Amino acid sequence: MYKEIYLRHSYEEIVKMITENSRVMDLGCGDGELLAQLIGRKQVYGLGVDINTEEILKCIKKGVSVIQEDINEGLYKYKDKSFDYVILSETLQAVRRPDHVLNQMVRIGKQAVVTFPNFAYGPIRTKFLLTGMMPKSDVLPFDWYSTPNIHLLTIKDFKKFCRDTNIKILKEVYFQGKGNRINAGLGFENWLAEEAVFLIQKEAEQKITVKEVSVAKK
Repeated sequence: MYKEIYLRHSYEEIVKMITENSRVMDLGCGDGELLAQLIGRKQVYGLGVDINTEEILKCIKKGVSVIQEDINEGLYKYKDKSFDYVILSETLQAVRRPDHVLNQMVRIGKQAVVTFPNFAYGPIRTKFLLTGMMPKSDVLPFDWYSTPNIHLLTIKDFKKFCRDTNIKILKEVYFQGKGNRINAGLGFENWLAEEAVFLIQKEAEQKITVKEVSVAKK
């Protein structure tokens, strides 16, 4: 129930970020609900990517275009900036190489949307401190031996990755509890936020002209 509430709020934020009539790729699209909303409300051209056959069938029933692909391996096939947006919702922590997937996303898309649970959320830290065991929560309900989440991360981790890899954060939205939104920019989001939504894009690389090179040599 909680997960459904969060997804409803995060999907609403993502819909706001996407412009009408744009081209959107949704990685790990699941049952295609987000793309169905974008198609219906923003008239986007949407393409879902998922590896799970059951989820693909759900997409087809919704009328969502989808292909069966492992996003850990198959993204190299797509051309640079072939989509306006590439979305990865609640899947970053479950992929084998998050760095590879993120870099492919900002290559394929002019912009990208990423959402993930924040492992530095205050109650999670407290549970770990008091019990000495891997904590569980409504958004991270799995035991350590059965969790699909293989690369848990924090908001600070994600921001550092963006700085280190020349990725610009265009917008950030945070949620606490049952979809309660937290104001970004106050500096406490890494402690207070249970979930994060980021709109990002690759920074344009600065081109050095022949004249600049000659001046530098002098």
